[in-house]
Amino acid sequence: MSIRHGLLALLDQGPRYGYQLRSEFEARTGATWPLNVGQVYTTLGRLERDGLVESAGEDDEGHQFYAVTEEGRAELRRWFDSPVPRTNPPRDELAIKLAMAVTVPGVDVTGVVQGQRRHSMKALQDYTRLKGRALAADTGSGGDLAWLLVLEQLIFQTEAEIRWLDHCESRLGQHAERQAAATAEPGAAPPARRAVKSRARGRL
Repeated sequence: MSIRHGLLALLDQGPRYGYQLRSEFEARTGATWPLNVGQVYTTLGRLERDGLVESAGEDDEGHQFYAVTEEGRAELRRWFDSPVPRTNPPRDELAIKLAMAVTVPGVDVTGVVQGQRRHSMKALQDYTRLKGRALAADTGSGGDLAWLLVLEQLIFQTEAEIRWLDHCESRLGQHAERQAAATAEPGAAPPARRAVKSRARGRL
């Protein structure tokens, strides 16, 4: 998530102060990624340092307004025109957790997977209910559409996570079977075959 570009997009529509930017950002994303005011003003300070925004004065209540510069508009256009890079994917806590779990003795990895699946299924149900409410309350505004798109991204992402967890459980089962086969007594026949041979010897 690029907070700096999100703020530039809001400022491209006119000067705003920190609390306004936070409120509008959260309204358009459904507060999925909540911001604190300190984070907003820290980002504004960096944008001003980089020449992408400038001070636009204060109102009677002392609110400091910011406005986007031409350089800031150019940066915003570049952001919209460029795909989000996947060469350096963000850290995924769940992937890291499972990668560590399979290498640490004594961890019930299957339990970790199943517990996460239950949590993700609950989240998927919640997102689906929210989508239903969003569709029912849709007024056709850009803000409603923005929230719906964010919700659908969360739904698709969670569905993909659940499929991946199913795959992980299957992979764990395959790995356990290979480990069991590798540690079996060399040259020993499978249990069923040994039983057949034993009965055959008994008849001789």
